[in-house]
Amino acid sequence: MEKAKYTAEQIAQWFINRGAFDAKQDNGEYLSNLKLQKLLYYAQGVYLVVKNKPLFNDKIVAWGHGPVVTSVYHKYKNSMAIDTEEDVNIDGDTVQLLEEVYKTFGQYSAWRLRDMTHEEEPWQKTKQSAEIPQALIKRYFETRWVANV
Repeated sequence: MEKAKYTAEQIAQWFINRGAFDAKQDNGEYLSNLKLQKLLYYAQGVYLVVKNKPLFNDKIVAWGHGPVVTSVYHKYKNSMAIDTEEDVNIDGDTVQLLEEVYKTFGQYSAWRLRDMTHEEEPWQKTKQSAEIPQALIKRYFETRWVANV
């Protein structure tokens, strides 16, 4: 597959900013690292299907609590609620897709998202601590989730 336009950290920052906006608007909660990881996974899956290329090239690995981008995990592993807002430059088409992912999956708790990923083939079929192949993620999302987004 071709090289991605963004890094997982850039996409993570977009989700962090979006979550912070919601938290400030209605006294909701800031994103946890667990929820952020699942949003990255879902965004990658949807983007792979819609754009036929990866949103980011960072590996997604199968950990005990579901799919994880390790670099992003380690950056925020000591944060219970991530409220570090920073500017990030994402093009309009990608923002529109990220908004759809956020509306669809961001409504669920971190633990519900964790449980959802545990019911899905990409995590189930990947050995723990191994990379979940993008082709497996794409194939799963083609048949399962894109109709919902």
